Amino acid sequence: MLMTDPLSTPAEKKATRDAYGKALEDIGAKYDKVVVCDADLSGSTKTKAFSTKFPQRFFNFGVAEQNLVANAAGLARTGLIPFASTFAMFLTGRAWEVVRNTVAYPGENVKLVATHAGITLGEDGASHQALEDVAIMRAIPNMTVIVPSDYNQTYQAICAAVDHKGPMYIRLGRPNIPVIYAENTPYTIGKAILLQEGKKVAFIADGLMVYEAWKAARMVESETGIRPYVVDMHTVKPLDVDMLKKVGEQVDTIFTFEEHNIIGGLGSAVAEYASEHLGCRVIRIGVNDQFGQSGTPEALMVHYKLNAENLVPRILQNISVSKNVT
Repeated sequence: MLMTDPLSTPAEKKATRDAYGKALEDIGAKYDKVVVCDADLSGSTKTKAFSTKFPQRFFNFGVAEQNLVANAAGLARTGLIPFASTFAMFLTGRAWEVVRNTVAYPGENVKLVATHAGITLGEDGASHQALEDVAIMRAIPNMTVIVPSDYNQTYQAICAAVDHKGPMYIRLGRPNIPVIYAENTPYTIGKAILLQEGKKVAFIADGLMVYEAWKAARMVESETGIRPYVVDMHTVKPLDVDMLKKVGEQVDTIFTFEEHNIIGGLGSAVAEYASEHLGCRVIRIGVNDQFGQSGTPEALMVHYKLNAENLVPRILQNISVSKNVT
């Protein structure tokens, strides 16, 4: 199932948005009801290949995100399966009211796939770096929210979305990130993946932070002897509470990791459940209620202390370290 060991040879890196483009081509050939809508960013969102292969099933609405979403809802009402894409900032920000009232409220079968999310969008800076999008989408009733962790999981998530009925938000990024999973690794919406068993502490992550959290876990184990659980919680809503309960009942502390504001995203979802059902504490790691800024993805990950090397000191400050852990 796993393709990468985070502390062994350098991982292959591929962009999740590239997986989206590839998956659209493949499912487009298999399902004639799949249509794709874009907002004049098909080169960036990687829907361009679908537009070339299936031009009669591709609709470019220009820089008019509200129209993009409203028309996708109308297409869904006719029985088609629309995938609507633009940058996360515009899809969840500019078009929010239409998403809420025209897609989610009537429960239309629209797949909202946003690219260029998070600080790793890079040099475009705060105006384009969506750090609130998961919180915004998660708060809308009827909405399923997915944050895939690598290229192969993204491909599987897009394929699974075709058979999933109802509104869905899938969050993708811009840069090439490590590939964790092998091709055709089984994937189920709403079912988290346990990457490693552990004790005392659990690391729960989504998106590109899965790799960083897993790498940090190996570093923590090397330094302290404590082996954390590592969970890929790719579906933020509905949360896999069975996995959360299974792990949470075995540990003192859960750490959550996300390339998102710590308010309203994965960390909040885990903390909400833990406060009512578990006896452990939750420490949320992400962007600490700040806007992003311009820089390379690598530099921004270091600046916001989201890379594994910067995660470890904070983790060690918050766990009981013993060199003789049994």
